[in-house]
Amino acid sequence: MNSLLEIKNLRKQFSSHLAVDDISFSLGKGSIFGLLGPNGAGKTTLIRMITGIFYPDAGKILFNGKDYNPEKDPSNIGYMPEERGLYKKMKVGEQILYLAQLKGLSKKEAFEKAKYWFEKLEMTGWWHKKVEDLSKGMSQKLQFVATVMHEPDLIILDEPFSGLDPLNAEIIKQEIFELAKKGASIIFSTHRMEQVEEICDHIVLINQGKKILDGSVAEIKQQFKKNTFLIEALPDNALAPSELFQVLNQKSSHWEIRCRPDVKTNDLLHHFMNQGKQIHAFRELLPSLNEIFIQLVDKQKEKSN
Repeated sequence: MNSLLEIKNLRKQFSSHLAVDDISFSLGKGSIFGLLGPNGAGKTTLIRMITGIFYPDAGKILFNGKDYNPEKDPSNIGYMPEERGLYKKMKVGEQILYLAQLKGLSKKEAFEKAKYWFEKLEMTGWWHKKVEDLSKGMSQKLQFVATVMHEPDLIILDEPFSGLDPLNAEIIKQEIFELAKKGASIIFSTHRMEQVEEICDHIVLINQGKKILDGSVAEIKQQFKKNTFLIEALPDNALAPSELFQVLNQKSSHWEIRCRPDVKTNDLLHHFMNQGKQIHAFRELLPSLNEIFIQLVDKQKEKSN
């Protein structure tokens, strides 16, 4: 996979606080990348170095295979911060044209792009409204358009669904998928782990300025699985004990069990069938990213105490 962005041994310190400590990772072209971590982990500092707001104390950033150019490369990045970055007294149309021209579009190009996005996201009636009159969700949609309308190769979205109702959140989510299909690389930063599982194909977890996890979502869930399965079977009477597994929970016709690592699923199913049970459903229970996140952060906290 070709990398759009490569972070190599990045380090940033503020007085006595080491905000980013020797972090490395790469971001493939067309991928949706989750940047995760608790408050104060170093995510914002890392993003500000990627966008050229801060300079790293050590390490390097490669953009499209070349050393990061803080004068040119930021124009090829779209950054949607968690905090609102809009001028409240400006009208929506003036605002979007101004921001697009800051990213290098001509006024004509900016107007054409704005028209396209406003029609697509059902925002055409907002053009003459003042930004201060928009709801939180409306402001969020406006910021999203301002972030992507110059068609950057790298898009950084920090809590992009904040303030959006479920319908508009789904619209923005589908636009994120579409942008990735067209080749944009997306860094997605959020505290909502269920959104990460649904949207991202790769994640990096940082805590206390250090990288503690890096990999694809599927690989990470496999790495932390605990050989637990859910079986639905009838009749729902007692099940004879077995050395193959331990019953963790049984409710009605559902059994949650944990197997020995060497047990094959066929052996497990045969045990149930030999008990005269008709199996209706069977699936492996993989840990959620939220469970993995809490486990790793707590583990690192114990080490530092």
